[in-house]
Amino acid sequence: MVCVGGHPDDPESGCAGTLALYQELGSIPTVVYLTRGERGIRGRSYDEAAQIRSSECESACRVLGAKAHFAGQIDGSADFTRTRVEELQKILAEERPDVVFTHWPVDTHMDHQVASMCTIRACLALKPRPELYFFEVNTGSQTLGFTPNHYVDITKTVEKKKAALFAHKSQNGEGIWKNHHEPIAMWRGREAGCQAAEAFARLNREVAVRLPRV
Repeated sequence: MVCVGGHPDDPESGCAGTLALYQELGSIPTVVYLTRGERGIRGRSYDEAAQIRSSECESACRVLGAKAHFAGQIDGSADFTRTRVEELQKILAEERPDVVFTHWPVDTHMDHQVASMCTIRACLALKPRPELYFFEVNTGSQTLGFTPNHYVDITKTVEKKKAALFAHKSQNGEGIWKNHHEPIAMWRGREAGCQAAEAFARLNREVAVRLPRV
């Protein structure tokens, strides 16, 4: 199982609760960070910010029982090209995932769109083709037009999701949780009939067989 996010803290925001569930079921999730968040700390050079934020990713992945992989693109300059797709395809092929998570492609942040489109094209080229699910981040301000068709009950892993976000101290992970993803988790939980949930849109029409269900 692999999750692809544009920046450090994106995978944690979108599906950390689900990643933690997979880990509890015996899987070791791989979190692919398209960039290291080089532009994400005011007053720091790209190299300094990348070092700080990469360390935060490692801490977050330890919380989730996941392993971090950095795809080598640059924050704010991510490219959707054949070369970049092939690079990501190689990473995914080595992991041989049956399930892949990534950003919903309609998003106000171009890096999120690039992460999504590169992942779509890479997954379509894989054999066997994994199930592809889109997650949401900061719905309404970043993710737009998102209509989920699958929910995962994260009630028992919501504390791990919080801890993974809190690991991103340079980004005020506690504020990200309180202001954005706690309300989303509660809202999706109400939709799904549980305390807290993460919502996904699945690309394929056939019945999903591998996603933990509410």
